Amino acid sequence: MKVTLVGAGGKMGLRLTRNLKDSAYRMAYLEKHEPARDHLREMGVEVSAEDKEIPDSDIVILAVPDKILGKVSHQIIPQMKAGAMVYTLDPACALAGLLCHRDDLSYFIAHPSHPSVFNWEPTREAQRDYFGGWLAKQAVVCALFRGPEKDYAPGEALARVMYAPVSKAHRISAEQMGMLEPALVETMCSTLQVIVSEALEEVIRRGVPAEAARDFLLGHINIQLAVLYGEIPGAVFSDAANKAIERGKSLLVKEDWKRVFEPENILEQIRDITS
Repeated sequence: MKVTLVGAGGKMGLRLTRNLKDSAYRMAYLEKHEPARDHLREMGVEVSAEDKEIPDSDIVILAVPDKILGKVSHQIIPQMKAGAMVYTLDPACALAGLLCHRDDLSYFIAHPSHPSVFNWEPTREAQRDYFGGWLAKQAVVCALFRGPEKDYAPGEALARVMYAPVSKAHRISAEQMGMLEPALVETMCSTLQVIVSEALEEVIRRGVPAEAARDFLLGHINIQLAVLYGEIPGAVFSDAANKAIERGKSLLVKEDWKRVFEPENILEQIRDITS
C-alpha cells in the first residue's frame, strides 16, 4: 500500500517517519516548513510534491496540529482517490465535524497510549522511552470513524507499525476515544498532575528541602498507583490514608466533577483544542 505522511517533519511526524521509512509500505512525505525539511533530510528522507503523491495514495496520514487540521484536510482530501483512507492521530477534529468529508473515503483514527508506568523494559535506555514509538512497548487505541468494516484491519496494521513497538491494539469508537482524550488524560489527569507538581513547589517554598520533597512525593506516587490500579494484589490504602483522601476530596474537588465526561462537555473541550 502507498502511504503519504502529511506533516512528516513536525513533532509527531518525525516520530512516525522514523518507524515508517524502512517499513513495507511505499512511503511519501509532505512537509512545507524548511527547518522541518532539514530534519527529514538528516534522516535520509526526501519531501515530495503534494499533487504528485496524494492522488496515488491508499492512505493519507494527517500528522498536523489540531488547530490547523481542519484547514489542511480541506486542502488534501479533495485530491484523494475514491476508496482511500484518511488517517488522523486523534479524534478531536473528527468529532468536531471539522474534517473535509467525502462519502467515498474511509476515516481512521489511531492514538498511542504511551508506555505504562508499570512497563518493564530490559534496558535503561528503553525504560526511559517515556513517549513510546522507539524502544518501549505501548498500547494503541484505534477507531474506524467512517467506512466499511474491511478497512479496520489495514488501519490497525498501520498503527502497529508507526507506533511500534506495540503491545496491544484496542478497538474503540471515536466517541470513546474522545472520552479518553481530551477528557480523561488531558482535562482530568493532566490538570490534577499539574496541581500535584505545584503542591510540590509549595512545600519546597515553605522550607522542605527540594530533593527530600521530590523523593518523598515520587515514591508515594509509585506505591499509590500500584495500589489503585491493582498491581499489588489485595493491597489497600490504610485507614488514615482513606480519611485523608475523603478530607482532600471535599477540600479540592467539586462534587459535579464527572460532568467533564458528558458528551456536550467533551465537545466544548474539543472546540477549545481545535479553535
